Amino acid sequence: MSTPRSLPRPLLAISACLLGHEVRYNAGHKLSLLCTRTLEQHFDFLPLCPEMAIGLGTPREPIRLVGDPAAPRAVGTVHRERDVTEALTGYARSMLQPLQQAGVSGMIVMQKSPSCGMERVKVYQADGYPAEQGSGLFTGTVQAALPDLPVEEDGRLHDAVLRENFISRVYCHADWQQLLREGISHKALIGFHSRYKYLVMAHNPQQYRELGRLLASAGAHDPAELGARYFSQLMQALRRCASRGNHANVLQHLAGYLRHALPDGDRQELQRLIEQYRSGQLPLVVPLTLLKHHFRHHPDDYIALQTYLQPHPEDLSLRNAI
Repeated sequence: MSTPRSLPRPLLAISACLLGHEVRYNAGHKLSLLCTRTLEQHFDFLPLCPEMAIGLGTPREPIRLVGDPAAPRAVGTVHRERDVTEALTGYARSMLQPLQQAGVSGMIVMQKSPSCGMERVKVYQADGYPAEQGSGLFTGTVQAALPDLPVEEDGRLHDAVLRENFISRVYCHADWQQLLREGISHKALIGFHSRYKYLVMAHNPQQYRELGRLLASAGAHDPAELGARYFSQLMQALRRCASRGNHANVLQHLAGYLRHALPDGDRQELQRLIEQYRSGQLPLVVPLTLLKHHFRHHPDDYIALQTYLQPHPEDLSLRNAI
C-alpha cells in the first residue's frame, strides 16, 4: 500500500507582538496563546515588526491610517506631519524576496494594526471619523505582491472554520514549495493535483473541475509556467471555506471506495454519520474517523494518498469543531 506524504513543518511569518515581543507603541505586546502554546508545536516562526523595522522605536507615538481607504497614508496621531507611508511600504517590498527565500508558507498578523492588519483597519477621514475598510500598509503590500501566500489575523484564528481553512492552506503551500524544491515536472504536477482532489472538492467543486481542465493539456505547456498558473488557482479555490454540504459530498465519494468491502451494517452506520454531520448534529471528525478506520482495514492506494484525510497534524484537532 502507498505511504501518505509526511507533513512538513512550515515556516510562518508573524507579527512579533503576538509572540510576546514588547514592540508595540506602548512598549507592550499582544501575546497569542494560540500561537505560542498550540501552533508553535507544529510551526517555526519568523517574527516581524514593520514599525520597529523602520526605526520608530518603542515606546513611540502611535500611527494611524488616513485618507483614501484604497490607498491610505500612515501618519502620527499627534504629529500629523510624520508620514511613514513610504517607509512601511518600502520595508514590505524589501521583505518580499527574503520571505520567499526563507520558505515562508503563511503569515499571521495583528488585527487592526495600521501596519499589520489584514482587513477592517480604521482609515480616518477629514471629518475625524474612520472608514473601517482598509488594510495595514505592510500586510496589504505583501498580499498584493504575493497573492498565493496564506495570510490571516490572530483574532480571526479563534473562529474554528477560519482556523482550519488557514492552516490547511499553509500546509498546501508548504507542500507545493517542497514539490518545487524537488523539481516540477508534468508528472509531479498531475500527481500533486491528484492528491488534492478531494480537498479542493470540499472547498470549491467548480474550481476543481476548472483545475482539471487546466491540466488536461499539460503536456503542451512548460511545467513551470503551467504550475504557477495552477497553484494560483488552487490557492484561490482553497480560500473558500468548505461547507458542510461539500464535506458531506466528499465523504460520500470516499465511502464509495468501500462499498464492496463493508457489510451492510457498517455501510449503513457510515451513511448515518455522514448525514448527521451534514445536518449539523456531529463535527466532521466523527464520520471522518470512522472512514479512516475502515480504510485501515480495507486499504486503497489512491485514497491513502489523499490530502483530504489529513491536511494538517491530527493533534491540532482542527476538525473537532467544524
